[in-house]
Amino acid sequence: MIGKWNSPIYAFYEPRPSIEYIDGRRCHSFHCSARGCKQTIRRYMGTKDAQSTGNMRKHAKKCWGSEVLEAADAMKGRDEAREKVVGSILKNGSITQAFEPQGKGKQHYSHRQLTRTEIKAAMIRWAAKSKRPFTIVNDEEFRFLMKTGRPSLYIPSASTVSRDTKRVFGVVRNRVSKLLRVCR
Repeated sequence: MIGKWNSPIYAFYEPRPSIEYIDGRRCHSFHCSARGCKQTIRRYMGTKDAQSTGNMRKHAKKCWGSEVLEAADAMKGRDEAREKVVGSILKNGSITQAFEPQGKGKQHYSHRQLTRTEIKAAMIRWAAKSKRPFTIVNDEEFRFLMKTGRPSLYIPSASTVSRDTKRVFGVVRNRVSKLLRVCR
C-alpha cells in the first residue's frame, strides 16, 4: 500500500503511518512531521475517499505554509519533496535559527503568514530587543492589533515566550562557551 502513497503531500508526514482501530473501524494515521506539531490525519479504510489527500493538504498548508506546499507540489514525488523541501526546512527550522546574524539593509515583508515557530522567534526577538516584559503578549490592545485582519493568527502565551527565551539563551550560552574553548 505504501507504494501508492507517492504524492508530494506525503512528504509532510512521517514515512510510515500507523494502523489504528477506532470504534472497530480500521484507519491509517498519518502524523505530521513538523517540529512541535502533534496533529494526526486519519483515513478510514474501506471508504470511497480512502485515498483522498484533501485533509492532509489542508493541514500541511496551515502547518507549513502555502509557499512550502507549492514548492513540494512542484517535485516529482514524495521522496524528492521530503529530501529537497521538507528536509531542508526541518534541518534549518529551529527557533534559534531566527537569531542568526542577518544582513543590513531595508526590511522586507512577506505576504505569507508566519509559522508558529517564526512567530515565537519574532516575539522573543522583539521582547528582548525592545526590553518588553513577556506579559505584553497578553495585552488586549496588542492582541487586537496583531489579530486584526488575521483572526486565526497564533500568539504564544507569556509563559511560552518566557520558556522559549530561556531555551534560546541556553543554546546561545553553549555556543559561546564552545567558541571560547576553541579560542584558548
